[in-house]
Amino acid sequence: MRLDRTSAQPLWAQLHADLLRRLEAGDFTRGFPAEAELREEYAVSRHTVREALRRIRAAGLVRSGRGRRSEVLATTIEQPLGTLYSMFAEVESRGMTQRSQVLSAGLTREGRAADALGLAPESELFGLERLRLADDVPLAHDCVWMPAALAGVLVGTDFTRTALYGELERHGIPRPDGGHERIAAAVLDEDFAALLDVPPPAAGLVIERTGTLQGSPVECRRTTVRADRYALTLSFDADGFTVGR
Repeated sequence: MRLDRTSAQPLWAQLHADLLRRLEAGDFTRGFPAEAELREEYAVSRHTVREALRRIRAAGLVRSGRGRRSEVLATTIEQPLGTLYSMFAEVESRGMTQRSQVLSAGLTREGRAADALGLAPESELFGLERLRLADDVPLAHDCVWMPAALAGVLVGTDFTRTALYGELERHGIPRPDGGHERIAAAVLDEDFAALLDVPPPAAGLVIERTGTLQGSPVECRRTTVRADRYALTLSFDADGFTVGR
């Protein structure tokens, strides 16, 4: 492939985008090309190749080792539609380590979240804001609010290596048993792109969830995920479609 040298987009960014496209298409089943191969294939400098590869390795898409061919890693996280989905469980099930950088946690007031929970705007809520990581690679920015009367006991919990639903159950609090989600595509602004370690402009998905317990709202959540690391799944056959696992 020839890169467009008349474009305002840097060559490393064009190369990075094309390698991401090829990774998504499954082009590198026999291993990821070496730097020299990419320089020859794309007719670019060593600096251009190394800058593109630095970002791909930082994203956890390729793993390199001395004396062996780089390995393509299967790191896309899949969310089955129609279930109460746990990102923690999905990441861990793929052999990766799920870790969270806790940005804020504790009792708070948030009018829009309170409204979604059917509470007065000044109601006290338990709020948790995290940067979710898979093998130390940023995956999602996650904000969740629950009524303080229900989840206030979670104040002081270390959420670095634990799941919200798991902590609820540990305290004898039932997790949500239903709810609804709205999933929309978005272009990440510079702040979100920097937080999720992707070069802007970048595609993302915004997932807004209201979790319910016996029909009553108990969870308001807004999650922004990197579109290059996330997929939604649905099953269907001749009789129709099935959501969920």
